[in-house]
Amino acid sequence: MSTIHKLDETIVNQIAAGEVIERPANAVKELIENALDAGASRIEILTSGGGKTLLRVTDDGLGMEPADLPLAVSRHCTSKMDRDLTAIATLGFRGEALPSIGSVSRLTVRSRHRASETGSEIVVDGGTLSPPRPAAGNCGTMVEVTGLFLNVPARLKFLKSDRAEANAITEMVKRLAIPWPGVTFSLSGDDRSTLELPATGTNGDALGARVAQILGRDFRENAVEISAEKEGVRLAGLSSLPSFNRANSSHQFIYVNGRPVRDKQLVGALRGAYSDMLARDRHAVCALFLELDPRLVDVNVHPAKAEVRFRDPGLIRALIISAVRRALAEEGVRGSTSASEAMNSSFRPGGAPSYRREAPDAAAQLNGAVSTLVNRPQDYPSGFAEQRQACFSGVTQPSADARDGSLDTGAESHPLGAARAQVHENFIIAQTRESLIIVDQHAAHERLVFEALKNALADRCLPSQMLLVPEIVDLPVEDVDRLAAESETLARFGLEVERFGPGAIAVRATPAMLGEVDTQGLLRDLADDLSDGKGVLRVKDNIERMASSMACHGSVRSGRRMRPEEMNALLRQMERTPGSGTCNHGRPTFIELKLTDLERLFGRR
Repeated sequence: MSTIHKLDETIVNQIAAGEVIERPANAVKELIENALDAGASRIEILTSGGGKTLLRVTDDGLGMEPADLPLAVSRHCTSKMDRDLTAIATLGFRGEALPSIGSVSRLTVRSRHRASETGSEIVVDGGTLSPPRPAAGNCGTMVEVTGLFLNVPARLKFLKSDRAEANAITEMVKRLAIPWPGVTFSLSGDDRSTLELPATGTNGDALGARVAQILGRDFRENAVEISAEKEGVRLAGLSSLPSFNRANSSHQFIYVNGRPVRDKQLVGALRGAYSDMLARDRHAVCALFLELDPRLVDVNVHPAKAEVRFRDPGLIRALIISAVRRALAEEGVRGSTSASEAMNSSFRPGGAPSYRREAPDAAAQLNGAVSTLVNRPQDYPSGFAEQRQACFSGVTQPSADARDGSLDTGAESHPLGAARAQVHENFIIAQTRESLIIVDQHAAHERLVFEALKNALADRCLPSQMLLVPEIVDLPVEDVDRLAAESETLARFGLEVERFGPGAIAVRATPAMLGEVDTQGLLRDLADDLSDGKGVLRVKDNIERMASSMACHGSVRSGRRMRPEEMNALLRQMERTPGSGTCNHGRPTFIELKLTDLERLFGRR
């Protein structure tokens, strides 16, 4: 007698629901995507009990005929795709959402097609389907979900509090609303305050206006426009200045062909773009939109449709990094308005700056070997001191041949103005025609030295230190193949390796800048990075961290008195250096106070 049997359809749908509908926010996502695919111009969401008690999504889209309703709540039935799984142009396509929801709740679908005068309704209660029946309703579709997961108590008890689930729904609605500025979204219920996102139109600035609704107008004031295209892949959107950042990545909105995704490749590329501009525990804010041929991206990776796979992930990563870095560089010297707003608030009674994060110690960001190099020069490898000094060539303290700006009003036309004073041997006060500039001399010069170091390192192969006896590292054959294939690139960074039999790599030299290296650990990490498509970024990252620490130790120190010509030279050099608005750790290098702000502080406005 066979022990294999076919699972009941309800059980199959409940299993699918475990992947598609992890929490109420996922159900909201699926229902909103259906509404958008149906051409809705207004979507209303009503919730209660964090979505566990009630979820109702109403739209004014195309609607459905009575004969469509039984198919809509049946597994793997969809109107959005026929046979071509490689060219998916809609948000939904799997035909799993409604039957999955109906298997773990009481699901009511009421719809009226635009061409019909009457509507119809169908109910699915815990997987049990009732026949459709006539029902009154406006054109469009209403989907109501009550008692989510009541018949799956194991899943229900793993949900968070009503407030947490309600907040997750709010974030999901915001994430879905951004790429659809022509659609009005309304979210309400007894477990939340009402969220209204009116349509911003379809003109050129509609998307920017929708982004401002979600991320706030201060984001637009502290962001740069991104626009780039390479080999048929287009990237557009807004990304924040380095000094405008957050403690987590929840404020990063990334879309692929209009689909919101949380893909580690894209998040990693964005972090790479800000790698030497932000502290490791800070995150940029962005709304980025990737557009490419649907055949070049696979969205059918997971039932939740939040992950994607690119045919050429290296192209996507390079496009994001280069586009963001170029936009920040072209922006020139520009500080975040959040820093000046925090300073203004500190002058008010009971006010306190919102930007109170201390910069992380540079040495603490490095591993033990690099810290040793920074703090114990006597332990540098042979010749390393000369190499380090060579990196600093051309990066001197501000020269004394610059004009004296203490009385020069012409310098006020420069973006950072003319230096007027130095206070507490650390802060430079400069004046432009419309504002007052306060510069942190150490943080500013640290960025200048770091950028010069990076340029010096990019122009030549990095020096290496030969090992007296090559170190043999045993690795899986596939890892050996990856490392051997990248040997020439690794050699540019000072790491010389070669194949040593089928399952080992011989390391003959390591980067001199890194001093003593855990060779086995480094090789294993490199092999892992190569398998993830990250190339030789680990070596590059270690080199850049070292350069950052060197820049910190080689910059104008706090407490040093500077002459007016030196201060002006520093200001002019900042204006010529990309990214000089922040130091290597993400702290602002200067704060700008507009003349109107100063007048307001003294009651003159």
